[in-house]
Amino acid sequence: MDLESLLKYNPVLLALIATLFTWGVTALGAAMVFFFKSINKRVLNSMLGFAAGVMIAASFWSLLKPAIEMAEANGSVPWVPALVGFLAGGAFLLLVDKLLPHLHLGLSIDKAEGIKTTWQRSVLLVLAITLHNIPEGLAVGVAFGALANNPDTGMLAGAIALAIGIGLQNFPEGAAVSIPLRREGFSRWKAFNYGQLSGIVEPIAGVFGAYLVLTIEPLLPYALSFAAGAMIFVVVEELIPESQSGNETDFSTIGAMLGFATMMLLDVALG
Repeated sequence: MDLESLLKYNPVLLALIATLFTWGVTALGAAMVFFFKSINKRVLNSMLGFAAGVMIAASFWSLLKPAIEMAEANGSVPWVPALVGFLAGGAFLLLVDKLLPHLHLGLSIDKAEGIKTTWQRSVLLVLAITLHNIPEGLAVGVAFGALANNPDTGMLAGAIALAIGIGLQNFPEGAAVSIPLRREGFSRWKAFNYGQLSGIVEPIAGVFGAYLVLTIEPLLPYALSFAAGAMIFVVVEELIPESQSGNETDFSTIGAMLGFATMMLLDVALG
């Protein structure tokens, strides 16, 4: 099926399919727990760095740049939607981070963030990873939702490139969730289920993002920038600090460079 044929489908449906793909890749990564009980610190840092690099590149090439171009084409001040949306996305994730109970891997339960609860440690661990996936699903959904107002193959190729890029970084992210859970004493099946469950929010956020921009057309540049701000918040707040832990920081830096280069290549080559 060529790109012209795909343009005939509802953008919300395309967003759902794309985010089901990214969720599926998360599950594939989580399935690595069936083959490995532990993960080398260098490998883990490289994975987290790669995910950070992909998200940074996607934030600009797939989200902020198109938002600025759309605003300019509509006769608006180009930087206004980008700035407002970007800061709003970061503020939203900051609010969620403060309110949603969650616990980062390797920390004791007394280090849980957000509103205090009596929830089990396993639930808090999954919620921490789920925070990563909300902006990723939203970004893919908004990118496909943009097709309703600009149904050309270039825009579609860019949305597909974004979904592929997010999927690529979801594979190591899924492994980086399930394998440490296994090391903490979870069974392989339980660690896998929690690992893939962390990605289920992506189709939900993707459909919501696509439907939102279809319903409110002028919102599109702001929505793209919002997703970018939310992703950068995750990168700076969690992915980079976690990837730089220990003494293997060179590997996380190399991973970030490769992730950025991979996403940039996908977006420029396909979009």
